[in-house]
Amino acid sequence: MYAIVRAGGRQEKVSVGDVLTINRVHAAAGETVDLAPLLLVDGSTVTSDADALAKVKVTAEVIQDAKGPKIVIQKYKNKTGYKRRQGHRQPLTQVKITAIDA
Repeated sequence: MYAIVRAGGRQEKVSVGDVLTINRVHAAAGETVDLAPLLLVDGSTVTSDADALAKVKVTAEVIQDAKGPKIVIQKYKNKTGYKRRQGHRQPLTQVKITAIDA
């Protein structure tokens, strides 16, 4: 059994026991969060109906907060002396899928 869930602005394919890295979720380590299912596949049965998916619950446990890789943004204009350098690290959260209740 697996599900397609909306997690952190993206869609992820998950099954029980998977560890995901998603955009930051405001929950402490050890807490549980619910992810919105978009599709559920149980053997040969595929569920995509919104009314049926409203009853499906995908729960995940927060493992830890993390940061993504450093992205360097550089701007430069020739012959004017203009240089600008900026960095960014995306805040992320690692979660472990604990249950898919249909």
